[in-house]
Amino acid sequence: MDLGAGAGAGPKPARGRLGAPSSGMRAPGTPWARFSAWLECVCVVTFDLELGQALELVYPSDFQLTDKEKSSICYLSFPDSHSGCLGDTQFSFRIRQCGGQRRPGHAGEKHGDSGAPASLQREPAHYFGYVYFRQVKDSSVKRGYFQKSLVLLSRLPFVRLFQALLGLVAPEFFDKLAPCLEAVCNEIDQWPAPAPGRTLSLPVMGVVLQVHIPSRADTPEPGPPEPSGHETLLPAPVVLPSVHELDLFRCFRPVLAHVQLLWELMLLGEPLLVLAPSPAVSSEMVLALTSCLQPLKFCCDYRPYFTIHDSEFKEFTTRTQAPPNVVLGVTNPFFIKTLQHWPHILRVGEPKTSGDLPKQVKLKKPSRLKTLDTKPGLYTAYTAHLHRDKALFRRLLKVPLGVGCSPWEGDPGLALWLSPGNSQGLQKKRPSDVQTAVLRRHLLELTQSFIIPLEHYMASLMPLQKGIVPWKTPPQIRPFRQDDFLHNLERSGPQLTCVLKGDWLGLYRRFFKSPHFDGWYRQRRREMAQKLEALHLEAICEANIELWMKDKSEVEVVDLILKLRERLVRAQGHQLPVKEATLKRARLYIDTAIGSLPKDLQAVLCPP
Repeated sequence: MDLGAGAGAGPKPARGRLGAPSSGMRAPGTPWARFSAWLECVCVVTFDLELGQALELVYPSDFQLTDKEKSSICYLSFPDSHSGCLGDTQFSFRIRQCGGQRRPGHAGEKHGDSGAPASLQREPAHYFGYVYFRQVKDSSVKRGYFQKSLVLLSRLPFVRLFQALLGLVAPEFFDKLAPCLEAVCNEIDQWPAPAPGRTLSLPVMGVVLQVHIPSRADTPEPGPPEPSGHETLLPAPVVLPSVHELDLFRCFRPVLAHVQLLWELMLLGEPLLVLAPSPAVSSEMVLALTSCLQPLKFCCDYRPYFTIHDSEFKEFTTRTQAPPNVVLGVTNPFFIKTLQHWPHILRVGEPKTSGDLPKQVKLKKPSRLKTLDTKPGLYTAYTAHLHRDKALFRRLLKVPLGVGCSPWEGDPGLALWLSPGNSQGLQKKRPSDVQTAVLRRHLLELTQSFIIPLEHYMASLMPLQKGIVPWKTPPQIRPFRQDDFLHNLERSGPQLTCVLKGDWLGLYRRFFKSPHFDGWYRQRRREMAQKLEALHLEAICEANIELWMKDKSEVEVVDLILKLRERLVRAQGHQLPVKEATLKRARLYIDTAIGSLPKDLQAVLCPP
């Protein structure tokens, strides 16, 4: 496939409904509020013989994209010339939003995010692009091939849901084009909002997709959604087991031997280049890697599919500073030469469709990296802090008794079972979703074992509730002292919940320098500050306000009224975890305090 023609030209101007030019920012109050809860817009990218990739359609037509965003979407919606993708293929990308917020958030968006797990909240500064690309021979086209992509642009990381949606919509769209797309968008505009914790039925094109929107209150593995509502759905719904989780076992098949090492690299926010044979393999591997840390939010940048045409190409490839904390998925071998100074490069080969376990990529020193003919492997000088969990491989692979009694390196028995020639090593009787569940639980327990000591120490920094009194400023949250935390690891460390041995202390020391510690600490401290504020409000509402006001000046009473009002606003905006009874009491206290003031002050505080 030759997509190089016209690569230097800018993208073709976007057209909206029935080919009309884009008309700028979406006005508030338009009928697309429900649509916007799920998607920003739908794009169609085609191949123009003179211009190369061209943005043919944006729907709804009034959604505004900058020229830089249009260019990125055009280039990232097509596989590059090294992939040679024939037929239909799906993949995803992630781009930085340019030019700031361009539309007001829809009603309930902030509240919805407050109940969602940190790793599944809306992206405020990035767009996800979910792509369905078709390339087939077509003699009616001048260059002999039909090449077109349908792209869903969203701020939600619901890759499983949007892939399923594209699987229904794209084949029909390629046959019927614009009328089909308009009908689908109108159907999505009737969907209920993706409120965390709800199981929703989403009708589209005669099919009902049933999904559960994850919530912080969910158990780590909620399983498939239960039937929703009291009505019988006809036709029977297509139940999606998850809106966001990929088949982790399938994604990690070539790197099972190094899953823990890759988990450590992700935990520490290390720069990693993933070179894959296609955008589908690239994007799935990157998304699988970044999901390894759940429920911890992945705080570094990541690009499931990235090309040399991306606007951030120079930023990511510069040698004037250290490599950025980003996981980069690419298909062009040119990146091996450009980014050979990066500390970690993962090269994966073509995926196997048979039941055999593919050849495991080997650990190789970066010095063995060849710029022109790089063989599959994990090129890194990094040494894992934790020992390999051999029990994990016993659960995933059929390892005979007596085999694998030592780590995989230097263990000829387990190495034999991991070799590509062994067709009996894989647990063929176990479905892939069971093996994915085993792998996901292993990574979840590993992350939880690492985070629980941090959570316990953080909780110890919270002031005691008995020290929170109504009419005084609440005590401060004590600072996080890394040395104190490390000193307590011997009696409250991860060894209490995890059987893995290794240098946990060294892993924590490196973690403290990573973006993930900074992101986790800021989030936890913000939540603790909100809890402290809520407890102080409760203490005030349980006190006798009339007794307090007896010897207070008008200035002090007005100050209390203003502070209570401010906290009411924050609580009603779901920024404070306060019970409704406390809010009612606070409103009553405000009315009581205002009633104690002279009439002129009452008129100022409660204007007509």
